[in-house]
Amino acid sequence: MLVWLLQVHKQIKLERLAANLPIPILDQSRRRHSQRFLSLKQLSIALIWLPIIDELIKQRITKGSTVYLAIDRTQWRDNNILLAAIIWRKRALPIYWNILNKKGSSNLDEQKSLLRPVFRLLRDYKIVRLGDREFRSVELANWLALGK
Repeated sequence: MLVWLLQVHKQIKLERLAANLPIPILDQSRRRHSQRFLSLKQLSIALIWLPIIDELIKQRITKGSTVYLAIDRTQWRDNNILLAAIIWRKRALPIYWNILNKKGSSNLDEQKSLLRPVFRLLRDYKIVRLGDREFRSVELANWLALGK
């Protein structure tokens, strides 16, 4: 139901989503239940998002073909987000992301932890990696060259 509400209302405001949930309980209860549900550890990126993306990639992109992987870090409000996305039909499709617990640039370990699950997901494809100056380190280049 939450995914449907996100598609219909195109907003991620918890209050708005909870207010539109078709559950016969008080507004505040819907909000608390929604908040608890979205905080579950079972709703991790790896357990929910990656299988969806994996299936989408399998259906839309031929195995063995070239995929373009963009890696970037962005500051969104108070969140420092490290993101990997494939470029598909002139759009960036987020595959995996990490929220960094600090301000500023990412380091090699954070970059590796972002890229490992992405490379497992894209193991059947040729990957062209695209990144800006944040991803220019010799250590990262060596790690990528080893095929990790």
